[in-house]
Order: sequence, then C-alpha cells, then structure tokens
Amino acid sequence: MSTGPTGGLDADAKLPLLIRVSGRDRPRLTRDLLGLVAEAGAQLEDMEQLVVRERLTLDMLVRLDGASDALVRDILFWGFRNDMTIDFERVEARSQRAALRRHAVTVLGQPLTPAALAAVSEAVADTGGNIDRIVRLATTPVTAYDLVVIVADPDAMRTALMGVAQEHGIDVAVQVNGLERRAKRLVVMDVDSTLIADEVIELLADEAGCRVEVEAVTTAAMAGELDFETSLRERVRRLAGLEVAALDRAAARIRLTPGARTFVSTLQRMGFAVAVVSGGFTVFTDRLKAELGLDHAYANTLEIVDGRLTGEVLGSVVDRARKAELLIQIAATEGILPSQTVAIGDGANDLDMLAASGLGIAFNAKPAVRARAHTTVSVPHLDVILFMLGVRGAEVDQVD
Repeated sequence: MSTGPTGGLDADAKLPLLIRVSGRDRPRLTRDLLGLVAEAGAQLEDMEQLVVRERLTLDMLVRLDGASDALVRDILFWGFRNDMTIDFERVEARSQRAALRRHAVTVLGQPLTPAALAAVSEAVADTGGNIDRIVRLATTPVTAYDLVVIVADPDAMRTALMGVAQEHGIDVAVQVNGLERRAKRLVVMDVDSTLIADEVIELLADEAGCRVEVEAVTTAAMAGELDFETSLRERVRRLAGLEVAALDRAAARIRLTPGARTFVSTLQRMGFAVAVVSGGFTVFTDRLKAELGLDHAYANTLEIVDGRLTGEVLGSVVDRARKAELLIQIAATEGILPSQTVAIGDGANDLDMLAASGLGIAFNAKPAVRARAHTTVSVPHLDVILFMLGVRGAEVDQVD
C-alpha cells in the first residue's frame, strides 16, 4: 500500500488533495469513499473512475479546508480492510489545461497493433500535443480507440497522423472534441460501393451484355479521369433497349455493404437523419429508401418508353457539383448547418460533397479521394464509421 500524508493536515492544506484508489472492483467502493469524504466535511472538486478487466482506478479530488484531520487516516484504514491501494498527492489549485481546446483522435485498425498506436502517440507528441484521455470504443469488427488530445496546432497533428495512418494501414480521424462533434445530425451517403457493395450500372450492363465496356468507363470516372456526366450518359446509352424486367433482376442482386443495416439503424436511434445522394438511378435508390427507412434519396432518372430503356437520362445529372448542392439542400430541409453533416463516399464525384460536410469520410476510396477527404475508412464495414462519431461498440444495434 502506498501512502502520502499519514496524519494531520500539513502546511499545504489549502491545496486540493488527489486520492487515488486502485484494486479489484466490487460494489459500494465508490459509495464508501464518498461517505468518508462527506463525514470529514471535505469538498469534492472532481472525480473519475475507470475499470479495466474488473480492476478499478478511482480518482477523487477534494478540498480539505475545514475538514477533519482524520480523513487521511480513515481512508487508509478503509483501503486496508478492502485490499485496495491508496495514493495521496497534493495538486495545483487550478488545472493548467482546463482552458485548452481538446481534439478527439479516433484510431481504427484491423488489426490495431501496439506499434501503430505507438506511432500515433509519437505523432501527437512530435506536433506539441498531449494525450489527456484514452477510451476503447470497440474490438469488433475493428479495434477502435478515442484519444482526447490537447494540442495547439491541430492541423500539423492531423498531417502527421495521416502519414502514420498510411504507413501502418490504419484509419485516423481528428475532430474538435466538443459541441461540433456531438452536434452532428445528418449522414449523407453515396450508394454504389458505399451503402451497397455493387455498382448498379454494372449489374444492368450484365443484363445488357456489355459489362466489360461499362466497367472500363466506370473505373475512369471514379478515378477522376473522365467527366462524370459524360461517362454516365455514355454508359446509359449502352443499355438502350433493355427491358424493365431487367431492372428487377438487377435489384434482386444488390448486396448491402456489411454493417449497412447496423449503421443506419443506430443512426436513426441516435436521432440522425439519413440520406443517399447517388450518381445511380432512382429506381434503385427509392427501393433502398423504403427498405432501410431513409429520410431522403436523390439519384438520376432513367427514361423508359414502352417498357424498355431508351438509353437516356431525364433531367439534370446528379454529378459531383450536384451532390454537394443536395447535401446543403438536405441540411437546410432538416434545419441544420452543413457543419453538422457527415458525408461518405468513395469516388471522385463525391469530393465536393465530402468537402461541404462537417466530416467527409472516404470509404474504401480511390487514392485521389483518400488524399482529399477529412478522414478515411479502409475496412469494408460501414458501421465502423459510428466509432468516429464517438459511439461505443456496446451501444451499437447489431441488426445485419
């Protein structure tokens, strides 16, 4: 058992006393310690508790002005009876860090190794940051930790952490740890290769017998090598003459991305609005909206005449610029600011939408998109994005 003061109050009696209790957790320990503090007439200034594998660490910061001299003796005796280790330390009257701004650094990995976490910690320290708190968020389907960091230059830290993420194959998100993070209320997603694991136009191309040609155009468009509207119209023209029944067959083959139902369900339980903005087609996004209970869905409309596709798209195309416009429009409809939105996408036509949001996430994205998004997710599980919102794994609805 470790002890500091062993009897009466010393010359530093006006300084707060930090009481640290550690040992095997059990019921009533917190109540007992608070009872001793109350009986002595001490004032409680702060308290934090952590339990790891049934081992408790409990910190209480108390002011002893006018308190009974017996408090330290009584706590030591209580600790001896309960087989708990007790430490005492006089600390500053005021925290030197209280006014400093904190950032949340969320780290995801599959796996998340000690070497990767050490590199994250080193990057924080090298850019003048200090880790104030660490909380484990999840162990499945990824390992995730939230680090609360005090740092004067978050941009420098973010740049250093992006290098660590690339080197170690992990994902790192940096956000202000305050109302900005907790105020997120809308998620806007791309559909193809984001909400679903497929590219719908390629499923349609299977039906039309032109998959190889369409795939080549899709790849060029998603990599930003080809104007999206031009590429879309070129691909749709190859579908001319396809019967409407082929749309139903393609819809039946759509696979939701792993974790998609869990992601949407948990967001809805948290009070989020959920929207999809797609460069695909309304015939599919409308079905997804009904199936998942989405709040908004926007996409392109295929022209159908006499039960067959004409190879044309009606109206303006939902392209890169339009996606960003729709995010702002949906946010206004929901009565929130764009800074309260999260945008998720994988292709170059998602970049403006990601930039317009409060948190733009490149989901298993092309390199050009990863380089320009606020953060990345590199594992094929949509629900891990919840951890970047500070949600713990135990709080997630597992409905997939």
